[in-house]
Amino acid sequence: MKPMGVVRKVDQLGRIVLPKSLRKRYMMNEGDPVEILVQGDHIILEKYKPRCVFCTSSDNVVEYKEKYICSSCLGEMQQFV
Repeated sequence: MKPMGVVRKVDQLGRIVLPKSLRKRYMMNEGDPVEILVQGDHIILEKYKPRCVFCTSSDNVVEYKEKYICSSCLGEMQQFV
């Protein structure tokens, strides 16, 4: 993890503002979901990607009845039908 040298204060509602240069670089737009991860003493913000409910893969994921399933797990499930 490389420090950027940007310091922001947390406001009274617990919000921080991501610099425009970061939002542009990581293609983050207003309204995009962001995942908050904790790793040791670090807080990591990631652009949210849906993950398969079975294997947690984020590759080739489709939504079915408000759940996300990857094509690999979907193929395995079709073997049982």
